[in-house]
Amino acid sequence: MAVTIATPEVADSFPGLTFSTFGGNPVSTAAALAVIKEIEDKDLRTNVQVVGDYFHMRLEELKDKHPVVGDVRGMGLMQGVELVKDRDTKEPSPQAVAQVFEETKKRRVLIGKGGLYGNVLRLGPPLIADKSHIDELIEALDAAFSAVVL
Repeated sequence: MAVTIATPEVADSFPGLTFSTFGGNPVSTAAALAVIKEIEDKDLRTNVQVVGDYFHMRLEELKDKHPVVGDVRGMGLMQGVELVKDRDTKEPSPQAVAQVFEETKKRRVLIGKGGLYGNVLRLGPPLIADKSHIDELIEALDAAFSAVVL
């Protein structure tokens, strides 16, 4: 529950029941503008495209190598890797995700999961990631996939 304290004039200027600290303020606006400037100044959109294409290609290589990988999908640096028990039936394997989490953690790589069945690895390196960062991630995933026992 949130409480807002204001004078009657200020409170009356907000009709309805909604009030949000996420609605914007000068500090968050300045921070957002600084982030946008950094993205533009360093041409991070191009980096995301180039490194993202490389990332997707490397994940496809892992798919060709490891039967536990049922699908690779995504755009730019936001990629998903669906883990399955059987590539033909696409039966989800949340158990494989748990194993991959432990194996990648041993290699100092933390990843996320998602998907309706909890069987999709969510991978989203930062916009400043370069190909060497992707190679490090791929190396950790390769070792983790090799260790999966279905």
